[in-house]
Amino acid sequence: MQNPTQPFVPQPDRVAFDRAELASILSTYGRMVAAGEWRDYAMAFLSDVAVFSIFRHAAETPIYRVEKRPKLRAAQGMYSVIGMDGRILKRGHDLKQVMRVFDRKMIRPIS
Repeated sequence: MQNPTQPFVPQPDRVAFDRAELASILSTYGRMVAAGEWRDYAMAFLSDVAVFSIFRHAAETPIYRVEKRPKLRAAQGMYSVIGMDGRILKRGHDLKQVMRVFDRKMIRPIS
């Protein structure tokens, strides 16, 4: 078990988000929390994929997943945003571009 006072160090056999990637994800996450759209998140670091799951409520299934799959780097791009139903909403080589799929969700009509 890892000491909680020590920073997280990814295992060599696991995929993880680096600091810049997490900053980009958490920036979007913070804006959506402030807008009242999202409430919770979870992260998983597996042998072939790193996953940032986004929840509307803590007891639900994730409404979105941001995934990093380094094996797809040369093909479609290693970053993807996946919806609740499993559809890939956006995929690419640049995480900031992929995260822009959430920008349109921030635009609301004024009533």
